[in-house]
Amino acid sequence: MYHLIVFLPLLGSLIAGVFRRQLGAHRAELVTTSLVGISALLSWVAFFHVGLGGGTTRVLVANWMTVGNLQIDWAFRIDTLTVVMFVVVNTVSTLVHVYSIGYMEEDPHRQRFFAYLSLFTFAMLMLVTADNLVQMFFGWEGVGLASYLLIGFWYERPSANAAAIKAFVVNRVGDFGFSLGIFLVFALTGSVAFDAVFAAAPGLVGKSFHAFGITGNALTITCLLLFMGAMGKSAQFLLHTWLPDAMEGPTPVSALIHAATMVTAGVVMVARLSPLFELAPHALNFVLIIGGTTAFFAATIGLVQNDIKRVIAYSTCSQLGYMFVALGCGAYGVAVFHLFTHAFFKALLFLGAGSVIHAMHHEQDMRKMGGLAGKIPMTFLMMTIGTLALTGFPLTAGYYSKDAIIEAAYVSHRPAALYGFLMTVIAAGLTSFYSWRLVFLTFFDVPRTVEGSTEPHDSNAHDEPIAGDQHSHAHGNAAADVHGHAHGHGHHHEPHESPNVMLIPLYVLAFGALFAGLIFKHFFIGTGAESFWKEALFFSPNNHVLEDMEHEVPFMIGFLPTIMMLLGFFVALYMYILAPGTAQRLAERNRPLYLFLLNKWYFDELYDFLFVRPAFWIGRLFWKGGDGMIIDGFGPDGVAAAVIGATGRVVKIQTGFVYHYAFAMMLGVAAFITWYLVGGIH
Repeated sequence: MYHLIVFLPLLGSLIAGVFRRQLGAHRAELVTTSLVGISALLSWVAFFHVGLGGGTTRVLVANWMTVGNLQIDWAFRIDTLTVVMFVVVNTVSTLVHVYSIGYMEEDPHRQRFFAYLSLFTFAMLMLVTADNLVQMFFGWEGVGLASYLLIGFWYERPSANAAAIKAFVVNRVGDFGFSLGIFLVFALTGSVAFDAVFAAAPGLVGKSFHAFGITGNALTITCLLLFMGAMGKSAQFLLHTWLPDAMEGPTPVSALIHAATMVTAGVVMVARLSPLFELAPHALNFVLIIGGTTAFFAATIGLVQNDIKRVIAYSTCSQLGYMFVALGCGAYGVAVFHLFTHAFFKALLFLGAGSVIHAMHHEQDMRKMGGLAGKIPMTFLMMTIGTLALTGFPLTAGYYSKDAIIEAAYVSHRPAALYGFLMTVIAAGLTSFYSWRLVFLTFFDVPRTVEGSTEPHDSNAHDEPIAGDQHSHAHGNAAADVHGHAHGHGHHHEPHESPNVMLIPLYVLAFGALFAGLIFKHFFIGTGAESFWKEALFFSPNNHVLEDMEHEVPFMIGFLPTIMMLLGFFVALYMYILAPGTAQRLAERNRPLYLFLLNKWYFDELYDFLFVRPAFWIGRLFWKGGDGMIIDGFGPDGVAAAVIGATGRVVKIQTGFVYHYAFAMMLGVAAFITWYLVGGIH
């Protein structure tokens, strides 16, 4: 069964990719969707079998490599964490496949698209089933490759190519740290297999590691390097800049990357390596700080974004910060619980946004929308359900998981716990505001003041182009070309509801967004958590965060996220419905702050100044100065030029006149006689 779960998506990808011309688009869609669907059904069977019954199982596939004492097997580690990710990855992937049948209907390259989707799914399954760090790294890089292909799917557009390259390069920065962490694990333990590494971990406590003249705690350094990989893949603060640009890909790609797969890989990695992180409290403290900062930072940017997909993307970044706050507090089950519930409502929001974009003929700028509630009522209902779950409305999925993270930060005794608590509470209010702002601008008749906007539009503001580019905005361009639609603005056409093939996945996800928390809370973080997780997650004897959450959280702290949710809702309601124009006036009075947030804290400009421009300068220096002037100048090109110059001068001797040659001969004889008389006699 486990072989089928992992390899069926790969089989679908190969069939659709290799035989795309023989199959045709429709058959390729059916083959890939059916195989991923079967994998999803088997994943639910595995979930109930392992989570509610069996323990950890190791399924050996093959010996991968043996080098000296290093033996690496290709094996599946089947435990509760694995089957949870089976359900998340395969369920969302199946729904994205089904949805894409309608969304990509007019795209001429559907076979390639579905092959990439299935390949992405397989790579993520390889990551979550890894039994050792090298196999995890293989899946890790496979996800990076597949995301590059999907983000740059519309490769005819320079912006899509740039976004794909950016995602690939930024992730390589994090992956460099991840690979160094793997090397250090092997140097310290002599193995990369999880069981052997976890068994050796207690013996590393207090051990020092010396490198490059610096001595530090071995476990702390190891975990920080490993977490560097998680920061890149999960778009945490400082390595987050690739995430909004990933919106260049088709909307189903955004749902798959941001909801269930690529961005959650870092969370899965830290949870899987909890036996290491639990013994490195300073590293966990750093995880907590980065998570809290990301939750707040991304939420502030989401307040002013105008592209519907970009708002949801920054929401994803913020929610990932929540997960890392939970991990930093040692509440690993809480983090995975939020990963589980987040997959449903975030995929719902992305696919719902795709339905809006489809209805608006690929318009993505919310300032050009409004009044859609009556025209696409089912999409409006689904987006509202997703928004309720994201903001933590009572009894929805987000209410149980997100509030549990805030409570975990409150009861945690880590030095940075108070910081994490404050950041997540503030982010809860900001999340509610920008989520309802999206709903009001998109679905309600909000009076428009400046070019259809309730907020000032600065032509110099660096709103990054996205699929549909809110500045050049299909002025007949990419967005229309993407699906083969006629050129023109979306608002020239009457908005229309999406077909059932796109709506049915929304209904399924809406059910999960409403009830996943209520149904599964007992298993993930409730009284049944110990028997559910078994040995999949590690808790040290001093880790009592789950027990403290049950007994030491005052009522007001538990109610605080709901208060922030209501506060954000009413502020958005006032600014966009009850007193329209308030947002514009506020932005005009605080224009520097508004532009600071609109331009995403100027991180792209900062990185361009610190890294991109110096890299280009160094590249030109070595190219023009080193390669061109020195190597070529004194090397092959220089030697060739010298020979050509010398021969050009020597050839002039060949004049064709006999007296010239006789004169040269006389000079030669004179020189020979002189040498013989002066230097040749001893």
